[in-house]
Amino acid sequence: MRPWILLLALAALFSAAFTAVDLPTPVLFGGLAGALVYAVSRPGQPLRLPDRWFTTGQAVVGVVVGIAVDWASLADLGWSWLLVVVVGCFSLVVSVLVGTLLMRHGVSRVTATFSSIAGGAAGLTAVADELGADSRVVATLQYLRLLVVLSVMPVVATLVFGARADEDAGTVYLDTGSLPLDLAFCAVAIVGGLYVGRLLRFPTPAILGPLAVAALLTLVPWFDGATVPWLVLTVGYLCIGIQVGLKFTLASLVQIGRMIPTALVTILTTIVACAGLGWVLVALTDVSPLDGYLATNPGGIYAVLGMSAAAGGDVTFVAASQILRTVIILVSAPFVSAYLHRFEDRRPATD
Repeated sequence: MRPWILLLALAALFSAAFTAVDLPTPVLFGGLAGALVYAVSRPGQPLRLPDRWFTTGQAVVGVVVGIAVDWASLADLGWSWLLVVVVGCFSLVVSVLVGTLLMRHGVSRVTATFSSIAGGAAGLTAVADELGADSRVVATLQYLRLLVVLSVMPVVATLVFGARADEDAGTVYLDTGSLPLDLAFCAVAIVGGLYVGRLLRFPTPAILGPLAVAALLTLVPWFDGATVPWLVLTVGYLCIGIQVGLKFTLASLVQIGRMIPTALVTILTTIVACAGLGWVLVALTDVSPLDGYLATNPGGIYAVLGMSAAAGGDVTFVAASQILRTVIILVSAPFVSAYLHRFEDRRPATD
């Protein structure tokens, strides 16, 4: 038990530090960092997380995305929902094109694409290995993207779009729910989702099954106001982070370190491209330039909603657009992977 105790202590330490600096999904990234330190410092005592725990982590991520689906907000989009879907799909195309720059560092096309997709960092990290990508590269570069996006967003919103705090604007609150209700919701969504995902043969069933069931359960009046309890969320994210972190080696760290300059280019290109897609929304709908920018901002949904609320923007439109894009990314990921693997299969064999 000593190695596991040391691993959990490292994960807890990093999670607490990342929470203190407001890093997105600090437990997931803290578990990854703690497991990375353990794996690199103690290669002679390797650990492996049981598959059942990792599957539970994937299911929790699916529930988190599914419970965020607000059917009323999606309905409020009106005809604009089709335009938002098209814009979300274009962001995927941009990711595929920009991600090819990372291939010069020896990673596969699938890994390069998943590492540069604009959004869904936790979900993509959870399914990366299952879809043939290197989860270590995906996790590291996805969270690098989040850090850059969260640093750039307030500067652009303030200097370019003139965002200012609106004293009369509403504030975005997370529903607290009640623990028995929340636990019942998660139990039904996870168990039922895993069963449905396998029964219907979903690609990546451990995440898409719970996502679908959780989204449908939000329509049940009895589950109104249900949330994912902090403990369930912590365990789920911790399982994913530890699973990925334990796969790191010194060689993989060196390889990823060499990729960071190129990754920064792809991230900045994605930010500019998504801002351009925001202007498409502005031109074809009645949303403000700030809301168009925030609706297509590549990541950091809670920070985006906080900025929109503080500036008195259309939080409903921004939230619906961000959630819809996340769902599109996770649902389309298996098909994007299958498509990209066709290019790998066409490579001529070498001796």
